[in-house]
Amino acid sequence: MVTLERNEAAFVLTMDDGENRMNQSWLDTMNQALDEVDAGAAAVALVTTGTDKFFSNGLDLEWLMGSGVDMPAFVADVERLFARVIAAPYITVAALNGHTFAAGAMLALCHDFRVMRSDRGYFCLPEVDIRIPFTPGMNSLIMSRMTITASHEAMVTGRRYGGDEAAAKHIVHKAVAAEEVLPAAISLANDQAGKDRNTLRTIKERMYGETIRLLQNSPGTQPSAGSPST
Repeated sequence: MVTLERNEAAFVLTMDDGENRMNQSWLDTMNQALDEVDAGAAAVALVTTGTDKFFSNGLDLEWLMGSGVDMPAFVADVERLFARVIAAPYITVAALNGHTFAAGAMLALCHDFRVMRSDRGYFCLPEVDIRIPFTPGMNSLIMSRMTITASHEAMVTGRRYGGDEAAAKHIVHKAVAAEEVLPAAISLANDQAGKDRNTLRTIKERMYGETIRLLQNSPGTQPSAGSPST
């Protein structure tokens, strides 16, 4: 379930489906929500958040493994959503209210800014442990949004970062108390709303052109041989 509400200039997109795992329903409703934001007035910004303990735990592997879906094709569709968020012609802020794992962590990295709760919840890229290789687009996304040192450590170890450590490593821009995460993200979004859309889109597309191209044209990925099914 995805809801979209307005707070001054900021659209607040809330994912509210337990662990907010990515399946076809999630993808369709996210794209529909972004269509609505794109159609809004010029002076807008976007805040994306989750509920309870989860921002997003990434791909819905149980659904993918049990539904006969072409996993690489679905992952490629998710990567196109990532490219869409990166190139959004308005400021985007991820309010990380809880666990932010795998493709959920990549979705967070697509946003211009990230605010994370400091007391509970982890940011983690566990692909090395669940044996799902990063695509070239995912590699480019992660390494363009995180420092080389942090990218390397996160990608090859699957380490979990709490909010304060994620802020110290510049994975997120700010770590605050749980009750301050969404207000801080909304305040940041409203402060930066109203940028000229054409200018902002051009800046983003030039900054992240290679990443966007790779994500838009990804072959997708699937677990390596012998990988766990969930």
